[in-house]
Amino acid sequence: MDNPYVKFRGQTLSLNDYLAIDRTVLANERTLLSYTRTALTMLVIGGTCLKVFDSHWIEVVGIVFLALSLVTFLVGWRRYQRMRAWVNAALEHRSTSGDATLNQ
Repeated sequence: MDNPYVKFRGQTLSLNDYLAIDRTVLANERTLLSYTRTALTMLVIGGTCLKVFDSHWIEVVGIVFLALSLVTFLVGWRRYQRMRAWVNAALEHRSTSGDATLNQ
Protein backbone atom coordinates (compact mmCIF):
# COMPACT_ATOMS: atom_id res chain seq x y z
CA MET A 1 0.00 0.00 0.00
CA ASP A 2 1.15 3.48 -0.78
CA ASN A 3 1.32 6.08 1.94
CA PRO A 4 -1.43 8.65 1.29
CA TYR A 5 0.18 11.12 3.70
CA VAL A 6 3.46 11.47 1.79
CA LYS A 7 1.94 14.14 -0.43
CA PHE A 8 1.79 16.46 2.60
CA ARG A 9 5.49 16.08 3.44
CA GLY A 10 7.28 19.42 3.42
CA GLN A 11 4.14 21.41 2.66
CA THR A 12 2.63 24.14 4.77
CA LEU A 13 -0.27 22.60 6.63
CA SER A 14 -3.31 24.57 7.68
CA LEU A 15 -5.01 24.29 11.04
CA ASN A 16 -7.63 22.03 9.44
CA ASP A 17 -4.86 19.72 8.18
CA TYR A 18 -3.34 19.48 11.67
CA LEU A 19 -6.75 18.79 13.21
CA ALA A 20 -7.44 16.10 10.61
CA ILE A 21 -4.11 14.46 11.42
CA ASP A 22 -4.94 14.61 15.13
CA ARG A 23 -8.29 12.91 14.46
CA THR A 24 -6.50 10.23 12.46
CA VAL A 25 -4.03 9.64 15.30
CA LEU A 26 -6.88 9.29 17.80
CA ALA A 27 -8.78 6.93 15.50
CA ASN A 28 -5.63 4.84 15.10
CA GLU A 29 -5.27 4.59 18.89
CA ARG A 30 -8.94 3.60 19.28
CA THR A 31 -8.47 0.90 16.66
CA LEU A 32 -5.45 -0.49 18.53
CA LEU A 33 -7.49 -0.55 21.73
CA SER A 34 -10.26 -2.45 19.91
CA TYR A 35 -7.81 -5.05 18.67
CA THR A 36 -6.36 -5.35 22.17
CA ARG A 37 -9.81 -5.70 23.75
CA THR A 38 -10.73 -8.42 21.25
CA ALA A 39 -7.45 -10.26 21.85
CA LEU A 40 -7.94 -10.14 25.63
CA THR A 41 -11.49 -11.46 25.28
CA MET A 42 -10.25 -14.34 23.14
CA LEU A 43 -7.50 -15.01 25.70
CA VAL A 44 -10.07 -15.23 28.51
CA ILE A 45 -12.30 -17.52 26.47
CA GLY A 46 -9.36 -19.78 25.64
CA GLY A 47 -8.20 -19.90 29.25
CA THR A 48 -11.71 -20.64 30.44
CA CYS A 49 -12.08 -23.48 27.95
CA LEU A 50 -8.82 -25.02 29.15
CA LYS A 51 -9.38 -24.64 32.90
CA VAL A 52 -13.12 -25.13 33.38
CA PHE A 53 -14.22 -27.80 30.92
CA ASP A 54 -13.05 -31.43 30.79
CA SER A 55 -14.00 -32.28 27.22
CA HIS A 56 -11.13 -32.87 24.82
CA TRP A 57 -12.68 -30.94 21.93
CA ILE A 58 -13.33 -27.89 24.15
CA GLU A 59 -9.65 -27.94 25.12
CA VAL A 60 -8.81 -27.82 21.41
CA VAL A 61 -11.18 -24.87 21.02
CA GLY A 62 -9.41 -23.18 23.95
CA ILE A 63 -6.00 -23.64 22.35
CA VAL A 64 -7.35 -22.21 19.08
CA PHE A 65 -8.70 -19.17 20.92
CA LEU A 66 -5.35 -18.64 22.67
CA ALA A 67 -3.51 -18.75 19.35
CA LEU A 68 -6.03 -16.46 17.67
CA SER A 69 -5.74 -13.95 20.50
CA LEU A 70 -2.02 -13.63 19.86
CA VAL A 71 -2.56 -13.32 16.11
CA THR A 72 -5.27 -10.69 16.62
CA PHE A 73 -3.05 -8.58 18.85
CA LEU A 74 -0.09 -8.81 16.48
CA VAL A 75 -2.21 -7.81 13.48
CA GLY A 76 -3.59 -4.83 15.42
CA TRP A 77 -0.12 -3.76 16.56
CA ARG A 78 1.24 -4.01 13.02
CA ARG A 79 -1.62 -1.93 11.62
CA TYR A 80 -1.14 0.65 14.38
CA GLN A 81 2.58 0.97 13.68
CA ARG A 82 2.05 1.26 9.92
CA MET A 83 -0.57 4.01 10.26
CA ARG A 84 1.58 5.82 12.82
CA ALA A 85 4.50 5.81 10.39
CA TRP A 86 2.25 7.08 7.60
CA VAL A 87 0.97 9.99 9.67
CA ASN A 88 4.46 10.84 10.86
CA ALA A 89 5.55 11.08 7.22
CA ALA A 90 3.16 14.02 6.78
CA LEU A 91 4.72 15.77 9.76
CA GLU A 92 8.41 15.05 9.06
CA HIS A 93 9.45 18.39 7.62
CA ARG A 94 7.17 21.02 9.07
CA SER A 95 7.70 24.40 7.55
CA THR A 96 8.13 27.33 9.91
CA SER A 97 5.26 29.24 8.31
CA GLY A 98 2.89 26.38 9.06
CA ASP A 99 3.92 26.34 12.73
CA ALA A 100 3.56 30.12 12.96
CA THR A 101 -0.01 29.82 11.69
CA LEU A 102 -0.89 27.55 14.60
CA ASN A 103 0.56 29.95 17.17
CA GLN A 104 -1.61 32.87 16.11
